[in-house]
Amino acid sequence: MPQRITAQELFDRHVGHLALRWVAGQAGASRVLEAVDTVARRPSLAGYLNIIYPNKVQILGSEELAWLDGLDSRARWEVIEKIIDARPLAIAISKEQRVPEDLRTAAEETETPLWVSPRRGHELLNHMQYQLARTLAPRVTLHGVFMEIYSIGVLITGESGSGKSELALELVTRGHRLVADDAPEFTQIAPDVLDGTCPDLLQDLLEVRGLGVLNVRQMFGDTAVKKNKYLRLIVHLTKPHLEPQPSGMERILGDLSVRRVLDLDVPQITLPVMPGRNLAVLTEAAARAHILRAKGVDPAAAFMARHSHFLERSS
Repeated sequence: MPQRITAQELFDRHVGHLALRWVAGQAGASRVLEAVDTVARRPSLAGYLNIIYPNKVQILGSEELAWLDGLDSRARWEVIEKIIDARPLAIAISKEQRVPEDLRTAAEETETPLWVSPRRGHELLNHMQYQLARTLAPRVTLHGVFMEIYSIGVLITGESGSGKSELALELVTRGHRLVADDAPEFTQIAPDVLDGTCPDLLQDLLEVRGLGVLNVRQMFGDTAVKKNKYLRLIVHLTKPHLEPQPSGMERILGDLSVRRVLDLDVPQITLPVMPGRNLAVLTEAAARAHILRAKGVDPAAAFMARHSHFLERSS
């Protein structure tokens, strides 16, 4: 299902902060904006008056209203007709300015939401552009447990029965935080940022085989859960009988790869699940190593450089 938002939902999210008033076109509350390709390619979802490439939320400031007042009656009506024919999600007038009567009439007749706010135009633009871009951003649901480990978002994946939930429970007891179990949702809110959140139905819950569904917040306190986190690393658990013996280079560099999530390549490390291995310690070490690599520190590369230098000296 494509992401979507109605005029009523957008109004409700901003009515308090932007002090919006709905002055005309209340019948258009159910008007919908969907995240289709044409919206994704559009440079701006909300912006100042634009007739050539109409924004989905047309903002009218003092300059735009003054420009309309400078037109003759025929040209003015043609512009208003073009604004309405573009079927914007809403029209917003800034700084509590007087609503032109012809614009109010056109909005009422065509059921186009018309709002007024005491805020300046750039405030309307910033808040609505952010809200629309975030709501309509590409989104995907992945199977796994999403956690915050050492301040970075780590997604734990693996086959059913590989021990993802048990690992997550042990990490929580070690002071790390749970974001979402089973079905975390990831939204690409920027070209290089994936924001992970938990569906409302699964909020604070962790399902562990043999124990059932646990409420992490009630058991470990408010600090044991996190509302959202940016995805930086994937730890994939595998059963050892399905994996070939690692090569020499793999033992030095680790089983590192990348996984494509939406439009981003996310680093992934694979950990074999074997009796006696402390997966919580290994996952913490993987998170620490990723943080070091992000800072430009690569122990494997340093070791190989040291080894090459040793061979040169020996020869």
